[in-house]
Amino acid sequence: MTAPVNLLDFDPSKLVAYCDGLGEKAFRAKQLQRWIHQFGESDFSRMTDLAKSLREKMSLCAEVRAPNVISDHISSDGTRKWLVDVGAGNAVETVYIPEETRGTLCVSTQAGCAVNCRFCSTGKQGFSRNLSVSEIIGQLWMAEFELRRSKGVQPGPKGDRQITNVVMMGMGEPLLNFEPTVAALKLMLDDNAYGLSRRRVTVSTSGVVPMIDRLAQECPVALAVSLHASNDALRDVLVPLNKKYPLKELMAACQRYLEFAPRDFITFEYCMLDGVNDTDLHARELIALVKDVPCKFNLIPFNPFPESGLKRSHNARIKAFSQVLLDAGLVTTIRKTRGDDIDAACGQLAGDVRDRTRVQERMQKMGEYQAKFGPNFGKIVEISS
Repeated sequence: MTAPVNLLDFDPSKLVAYCDGLGEKAFRAKQLQRWIHQFGESDFSRMTDLAKSLREKMSLCAEVRAPNVISDHISSDGTRKWLVDVGAGNAVETVYIPEETRGTLCVSTQAGCAVNCRFCSTGKQGFSRNLSVSEIIGQLWMAEFELRRSKGVQPGPKGDRQITNVVMMGMGEPLLNFEPTVAALKLMLDDNAYGLSRRRVTVSTSGVVPMIDRLAQECPVALAVSLHASNDALRDVLVPLNKKYPLKELMAACQRYLEFAPRDFITFEYCMLDGVNDTDLHARELIALVKDVPCKFNLIPFNPFPESGLKRSHNARIKAFSQVLLDAGLVTTIRKTRGDDIDAACGQLAGDVRDRTRVQERMQKMGEYQAKFGPNFGKIVEISS
C-alpha cells in the first residue's frame, strides 16, 4: 500500500495532471479544488457532485490534510496566532490580523530561517527546513475555515471570506523556498480556490535578487522588501544577505520587478532601531537610495527580544524620521504593533524549531566556560611576541 497523496500539495495545473493520471477529465480537478479550497471539505464522500466511483477511488489513494494545530491564542486586540505542527520536532506560526475592512493572514514558508537578520527572533533559531506546498497553503486552509466555524459563517463561495489579504511575512525567507511558495501563491490566486487579487497577496523578501526576477516571470504579486538600512555597511550587519546582493543590485531588481507587478510601487519595510538606523541622516540616505524606485515605506517599531541587543526607537524619533521621508514626497506609514501580548507582532514569530545545529546549547556552554575561565575564552585575542 502506498501512502495517500495529499491534494493540498497540488497547484491547479498539478491537480489537473493528477486527475488525468486517474483517467478523469480536467473539469474534475476544478470540482475537487472548489470542494477543498472553497468549502474546506476533506471528506471525499461529501463531495456530492463527483461521481460515486471517483469518490471511492479518491478515498483509497488521496487525502486532504493540513498540518495539525498545537496551540491557538487570541490577543486582546483580536489578533489570532496558531502554532502549527510541521513534523520532526518543528512548529511554525501563522497569524491572523483583523481590521475593519480586511482580514490579513501572515503565513510562514520555512521552519526557522537561514538569513539571520539581527533584529529578527526567528533567525536566532537557525534554519531547519523548507515547508511543503501543503504546509504553506494548509495554513490558509486551516485559518479560513476555522475563522468561519468560530463566527458561524457558511463554507463555500457564498460565505463571507474571512481572509482577504495574505502576506508571506511569517517565519522564513519565501524566495529561498521558491517552488512550494509559488505553487501556494497560484492556489491563492485561482478563481476555483481562494480567488484573491494579486494586489492583495504580498511576498516579503530580504532581497534574494535572482528569485525576485524569477517571481516576476512566474507569479508576480505585490512585493515587500525588508530593507532596514540606508547603506551597505549598515545593512551588511543587520541583513547579512546584503553581502551577496548589495543595495545597488537590490534596487535594480526592484525596478525590473515593477514592470510585471500588480501594484505600481514596492513596499520597503524598515525596522526602527534606536541609535542604529533611525537618524535624519539615515532617512536622507534612504531618499537618495530609492530615487529611481517608486515605493512606499512601512516603518516598523522594533519588538525587542533579549538576544538581539537592540532597542526600539522612541516614538518621537520614529515620527521625526517619517517626516523627513514625507517631506521628500515618499509615502510613509508607521506600522501599528498588533498581537505583541501573544508574541505575534512583527519580528516576534519564533515558533518551535528543532535546533539541528545545537546553537542554543553551544551558546549556553560558551557562557559557562567564559564565566569559569574569563571573558576572552573562545575568542581570538592578539598575543604580543
